[in-house]
Amino acid sequence: MTRLLLAALLLCFVMGEVSAQTQRPFRIYAITFRGMTDVEKGFQDYFTARKIPVEITFRDLNRDATRMPGFLEEIRRTKPDLVYTWGTSVTLGVVGALDKINPQSHITDIPVVFTLVAAPVLAKIVPDLKSSGRNVTGVFHVAPTETQMRAMAAYRPFKKIGVLYSPTERNSVVTLEEIREVGKKMNFTVIEKKFQLDAANKLIADGAAEMVAEMKAANAEWLYLPPDSFLGTQAQKIVIPAARESGLPTFASTEQLMQAGALAGLISRYHSIGQFTAYKAEQILVKKTPAKNIPVETLTRFSFQVQLESAIQLGLPPPLPMFNYADFVAPPAPAN
Repeated sequence: MTRLLLAALLLCFVMGEVSAQTQRPFRIYAITFRGMTDVEKGFQDYFTARKIPVEITFRDLNRDATRMPGFLEEIRRTKPDLVYTWGTSVTLGVVGALDKINPQSHITDIPVVFTLVAAPVLAKIVPDLKSSGRNVTGVFHVAPTETQMRAMAAYRPFKKIGVLYSPTERNSVVTLEEIREVGKKMNFTVIEKKFQLDAANKLIADGAAEMVAEMKAANAEWLYLPPDSFLGTQAQKIVIPAARESGLPTFASTEQLMQAGALAGLISRYHSIGQFTAYKAEQILVKKTPAKNIPVETLTRFSFQVQLESAIQLGLPPPLPMFNYADFVAPPAPAN
């Protein structure tokens, strides 16, 4: 009896190994907004570490919304097991806002996992964080706006902050709306400046440095850098140098902006966000949990970072208690 039992267990083990080796890889169709980031590296690293076979097809929007219909057509034609979307604009393009869902132009029959969405409820991607109520779940990456404002105040108290944002990026616009509301509660004023659009309605950086100087002249005490993809492309070369020249400290909402040279920031690490997003995907692909039953979440811990060299240059050393919990980071490499 014992020999038969051992033989049966051995057979099950061998069959399990053969099944694992011959399992078709899960097919994931991933749409990014501005090329590959550490989020995608974390996403892929998670599957490798977990030994989950995946085949990922990457497509990049390159900040050009006219490419989206072609991607959606390819998704319908190839029928992947899951769709990965990076950022608010991409996610809305794939699944649509809650009040504008169109099965003819949006993906509704394939589970979608989004990542790096700043405010999924305000952006109308999900009605609340407990359940999307549809074939969608994901991960947001930005600390609560009020928490960020209080972190800024802990470093340097303020009555006015400047915000430079992209009017065509929903994530940036909803963050600004939240800042206005927090300003009423914390009794500070928001000085708003937006990137210009060219004749083709595309964002351009013309006048950005001058706008930063104008905010400083209007007595802004911080320049807040919202989760804004276009801002991210201009931060290191234009925005942060202009702020530094004006003597205006910068506060980053994302790791990318911190790496671009911001003075301080309350951020989540992109690689960790990617891994957490892959965990959500694993629940759908491996455990067969419906996306609508998986809550939308973020990391439980954020990192308060300070670039000490910038602090010294600006004459704004962090308060002594901050040395007990802040992460001090090196200045970025020179921009190309």
